[in-house]
Amino acid sequence: MIIAVDGPAASGKGTLGRRLATHYGLRHLDTGLIYRAVAKKLLDGGHALQNVERAVSAAKTLEPATFQEEELKRHAVGEAASVVSALPQVRAVLLAFQREFGRMPPGAVLDGRDIGTVVFPDADAKIFVTASPEARAHRRAAELERAGEAMAYSDVLADIRGRDERDTNRAAAPPKRHPMRTCSTPHTWI
Repeated sequence: MIIAVDGPAASGKGTLGRRLATHYGLRHLDTGLIYRAVAKKLLDGGHALQNVERAVSAAKTLEPATFQEEELKRHAVGEAASVVSALPQVRAVLLAFQREFGRMPPGAVLDGRDIGTVVFPDADAKIFVTASPEARAHRRAAELERAGEAMAYSDVLADIRGRDERDTNRAAAPPKRHPMRTCSTPHTWI
């Protein structure tokens, strides 16, 4: 079973994805973390975020089991990930990674921006989660404060709006709502 959970930054898709994975006994992949890990490798190495060769190399050597989520969730890494995620060559490497992850038994819940439209358009279930930029900024500001990296709400809101603008206007797989579909098989909803 593959469940796709998509939505913009700080919409709650990760929280929902983790809960669904636990409920159904599936693995979970926060796909934003893999882009953040690529960006962090570039930042740590002092490389330009647009350095395609370095970014592709970093994407090919990811080891999610070693991710330090707290480090990857830092504000600067998130901003860098937004830049790296627009590189088509990086997206191609990470697309293959995500598909391999999702297809391993028993299946997975993947959350991101383009899971249900690009990564797994044939997912068994697709969920699109959103909220206003203001609600997402409050959520992200609280998350940053808990991590000891407090930012003014107005700065977080500006970042959320900037990220939405970059993500929506990127050439490679901009986030979109999934097309609605109906099915004739019974489902259990949680």
